[in-house]
This record gives sequence, C-alpha cells and structure tokens, in this order.
Amino acid sequence: MLNSRYVGRALLVPFIESELLLMSENQSVDKKAQYNLNKLQKRLRRDVGRAIADFGMIEEGDRIMVCLSGGKDSYTMLEILRNLQQSAPVNFSLIAVNLDQKQPGFPAHILPEYLETLGVEYKIVTEDTYSIVKDKIPEGKTTCSLCSRLRRGILYRTASELGCTKIALGHHRDDILQTLFLNMFYGGKLKGMPPKLMSDDGKHIVIRPLAYCREKDIERFAIAREYPIIPCNLCGSQPNLQRQVIGDMLKDWDKKYPGRIETMFSAMQNVVPSHLNDMNLFDFKGIKHGGEVIDGGDLAFDREDIPMQPVGWQPEDDETVAPVERLNVLEIK
Repeated sequence: MLNSRYVGRALLVPFIESELLLMSENQSVDKKAQYNLNKLQKRLRRDVGRAIADFGMIEEGDRIMVCLSGGKDSYTMLEILRNLQQSAPVNFSLIAVNLDQKQPGFPAHILPEYLETLGVEYKIVTEDTYSIVKDKIPEGKTTCSLCSRLRRGILYRTASELGCTKIALGHHRDDILQTLFLNMFYGGKLKGMPPKLMSDDGKHIVIRPLAYCREKDIERFAIAREYPIIPCNLCGSQPNLQRQVIGDMLKDWDKKYPGRIETMFSAMQNVVPSHLNDMNLFDFKGIKHGGEVIDGGDLAFDREDIPMQPVGWQPEDDETVAPVERLNVLEIK
C-alpha cells in the first residue's frame, strides 16, 4: 500500500511546477516592462535635454514654475525635469502650480496628495474661471479662447508672486505640429508654438521642455507610471474641436506613413525663406543681375530629389514599419 505522504507529494509536484513556471513568466514580464519603461524614460530625458540645450531654456539659478494640470503631459514634464535636476550642469529649482478652476466634479485632493508624496514644492491657485466661461460662452460653443486667456493672466500673476524666472508648459511635439496646421488651414499663416519666447505681457519667459517629445511616448510613459490623471471637461474633451480633428489627422498619418510626423517637425527647423513668399522674411525686390545665388537658386523646371524614406528618420525598436507609399503623380508631357 502506498504511503499517503508520498501520494500527497506526488500530487503536489505538478501544482508546484506550474506555480513556479507562472512566477517565472511573471518575473519575465515584469523585467521586460521595467526595461521598456527605462528605455522610454531615457528617450524622454534625451529629448527634453536636447530641447533645453538647443533653445537655452534653463539657466543657472532659474526658479521654474511647472504648470501642472493633472494631465499626462504635465505629469511627465514634472518628472523628467525633476530627474534632470539631479544631473544638470546648472542649478535650478522647481515649483509645481495647479489652477483649480472650480469645474464640477474636479477632485481637488488628488494633486496635493500626489505632490506631497513626491516632496515637491507646490501651490494650488483657486479661481472660479469655470463659472465665468459658462456665463460668457453660449451653450454648444467651444470655450478654449476665453478659458486660455483667463488661465494665462492668473498664471502670469502667480509666477510674479512666486518670483519665478521661467514658466514651463507641457506642450509636446504633436501639439506644436497641430498648431502649425491649425494656423495654415484656418489662420492663413505658417506659425506653430514657440519652444521659448517672452510672454505677451513682456514680463515672463515661457518654455516648452517637451517640444521634441512624441505624444505616444508620453502616453506610454504616463500609463506605465500610473499617474492619477484628472480629465478636463472644459477644453480638450469638447466634440468637433478643430485641434482634435487635426490631432486625429496626424495620428492617422503616423500610422500610415511612419516618419512623416518627424520629417514635418524637422521642416519647422529647416526653413528656407527665399523659397517661400513672405516679403518680410526675404528681400525679393533686392534681387538683381550679378547677385549671388541664394539657397541653391531657382531650379526652374527641374524637380528636387525627394527621398523615398523621410529624412533623418529611423524607426524605434518598438515600431513596425509599413511599406513605403508615395503619391502616384502622373507627369504630363
């Protein structure tokens, strides 16, 4: 007769083996997730560091007001700036500022609790701009114009009160491109968002440290970090918003034509005024016989060589590359 002890052990062996296998798989998944998170953080650090260096965003002794809305972009900006603060060649301080606009259902406790756990200096500014916007803007109309003007004034005032030398906003590369297309489609001008510029009141320097960062990287990072996201029911959630439509268009292009977004953003950094039509940027009237050839001159009927792959673009490890597609243009002879 078999010993019941041995029978019990024999029955337990498959169970223990399956549990060990599951633990091993979980550890493997955790390691991969941590590896991907580290890679993502390095990419964001690199992009933010490049933007800061390229545009001279942060200088010795700066006190930077980080505008924290509770969205993925501002959370990421704060974390990356805090991270860079540890290794930056210059000393600077950060203060996180949130504007509580008193919209219904706003969870006022979330940001203070989150910032307390980080040990970050912060200030919550409470202003009932929600009531003003709802009172002034008719039902069904987008509220962005008035809302942004009110927020801007309050944040400028707060920056002065706190003695801040720079105001950091969380707009990223895709926001900048969206603004470019909005201005082209509706405003009739080539104008995006500045990475660094004096504020419209002439008293503050506004910086956008995420200017080189991709929205999809920020989104992945925010999900991995499990930020306590606070949705805004004042602006971005409004249906048929022009910016939202442009954003969807860019995301569709990014899926169909990998590298197109990168190349368009690169184009914003490689402007050739002589090949545009702005008389304020280039002296067309000053062109005379005997003058120098500027920017390669006019090629007349010759076409420029356009590369098949977007200039300077390399797919990341986690991206799949779709077959190259080009417009099928018929040449009329």
